[in-house]
Amino acid sequence: MTRQLRLRTPLWSVIAWWAALTGILWLAGTALGHPSPLTGCAASAALLVAVGEAGDWLRRRWTTRPLSTLRFARRRAATSSHTAA
Repeated sequence: MTRQLRLRTPLWSVIAWWAALTGILWLAGTALGHPSPLTGCAASAALLVAVGEAGDWLRRRWTTRPLSTLRFARRRAATSSHTAA
């Protein structure tokens, strides 16, 4: 798989989620009697998608960390909290 293809697939996924979320926000606002402009819904959807993608990136990064690194970090944090007092 080429690098360009690996980047293109997630990009289309993000664009699809953004478009779907924009439509959902706009329809929900209209249905509840508080219509807002499509640009406002698009901006809100972009923020939600960015936060979701950042959270997904952090989750994937956290789960791929070696367990020994986590144990060392916890042990170091535990010993530094005792010496800080």
